[in-house]
Parts: sequence; structure tokens; C-alpha cells
Amino acid sequence: MSGRRYVGRFAPSPTGPLHAGSMVAALASWLDARASNGLWLVRIEDVDTPRCTPHAAATILRQLSDCSLVADEPPLWQSQRGHLYQHALDQLVAGHRAYPCSCSRKDIELALVAMGRTRERNTELIYPGTCRDGLHGKPARAWRFRCDGGVVHWLDRRMGAQWQDVAQDVGDFVLKRADGLWAYQLAVVVDDADQGVTHVVRGEDLADNTARQIQLQQALGLPLPSYLHTPLVLGDNGEKLSKQNGAQAIDTSDPLRVLNAAARVLGLNPHAGQAADALLAWTAQWRLLQSTV
Repeated sequence: MSGRRYVGRFAPSPTGPLHAGSMVAALASWLDARASNGLWLVRIEDVDTPRCTPHAAATILRQLSDCSLVADEPPLWQSQRGHLYQHALDQLVAGHRAYPCSCSRKDIELALVAMGRTRERNTELIYPGTCRDGLHGKPARAWRFRCDGGVVHWLDRRMGAQWQDVAQDVGDFVLKRADGLWAYQLAVVVDDADQGVTHVVRGEDLADNTARQIQLQQALGLPLPSYLHTPLVLGDNGEKLSKQNGAQAIDTSDPLRVLNAAARVLGLNPHAGQAADALLAWTAQWRLLQSTV
């Protein structure tokens, strides 16, 4: 990444308004870009259209604006970029790194039972590779990435050295779903490269995707960004705040209160002035903290 201008991004899914956890990632990504005199982009990851809710994207953009977190370019929408994802899939197919799959979830469950491997991972079944060598006369339902064997290593700027054996822990993962929608892993890799993203700052719950995305980046000949995963915000029940478990939307009528709450999670000093002054102070503190990492 030497010689490339810093480009960061915040990429929410419009499945609901921002909550306290997503604001931590938004603030961290904004501060990281500003501390590096870089660009900060916003990408609306609406590729999973059945999960998107009406007006959520507009609400998210308003919440960010209320907190003075304004992107340097107009937002990008994944739902408008299917042609780029198709081009990437075609490239992977041509390179024998993607293949069609006929398996339903039930097929995968039965195959795993027959192999004595019933383990699930984050509610996902570890794909046993049934269609790696052909469809066996069945119609194609989805497209999968042919994983490399071996361990993927990367350095997270907060969590340190990380590694994962994607083939063993995940299996060949989906690139295009049976319902015709593009999978998150392919879309995010294509978009990060197309937007010139050099630094990915996002929540720790997404760290598990990194090894898969690195394998995709390498297979497509794309540059590898730097990664930093921010701390999770937990609810009173000890579980991660998320839209899926009903996390409360942030109230941006008092933006400084919202920003101070996110800043505390990031280890930054609270601020009693205006939101704009707080952001300036936190940018300087963030720059200092990152210089010691």
C-alpha cells in the first residue's frame, strides 16, 4: 500500500437504523481516515435485498450527518453493481476458482452426517465439497469459491496476529446464492478494490470474514487492504448488540452524547464541547494512539 492515498469506508447494511455498536465502527473508520488525511467513503451494502427495510438507508445517512460524519463522495449502493460482481465471478470461473453447486442445505446436512461431520460454525454448515468435481446430473443452484488449502495469516491493527484455515473451518463458500443474489464476501471484495479502499475498519464481529476475503483478493489479483476490527458493544444480556437481536436505534438529536458513547468504547477521552470540536480532538488522539501500535 506504499504510495497509495488512504481510502477508508463505512459500509452499513440497511436492515435498520444505526445502533450503538455500529456507531463505534462508523466513528473509528472516520477517525482513522481523518487521522491519515485520507478519504472516507460510505457504501450501502444492500445486496441482501430481502433483509433490507424501507427507508433504513436514508435513516442511516441522516444519523451519520447528524453526528458530522459526512462522506467525501456520494454513497455507493451495492444493489446497483451486479455487473461488477458478475465480471469477478466470470474471472474466477475462468481461473477454475469458482464452480456451480447443486446442494441445498438439507443436502449438505445429509452429506456431513454420512461423513460423520455434523459440526456447525456460527450456524453455517461447513461445506463438504460435494460439487467440487461436478454437479452429478443435478441442476446448479449457486456458485462457490474453490478455497486454497492451508492457513491464511494476517495482522489486525488492534487484535494482532490472526489466522484461519478457510478450507477446514468454512469450506468452499458461496459467491452467488441459489436465489440469484450476490453473496456478501464477493460483493465486499469487489467494491473495496473498485473504490480503492486501502484500510478496512469495521466491527470485530466481521473479523471472521477476513481470511475468506483475502483468498478472494488473491484469486482476483486485487490489492490487500489493512484491517482493524473495533471492539464489540454488548447489551445487558452480555450478547453483541445487533439489529437482529433488536438493538435500539441511536438518538442523534444529541449527537455529542452518541459520539461520546462510541468514543469511550474506542478508549478515547470524553468531550464536553461541540461535536465538531470533539471530532477534532479525537482525530488527534487517534493519530497518537495509532502511531504507538
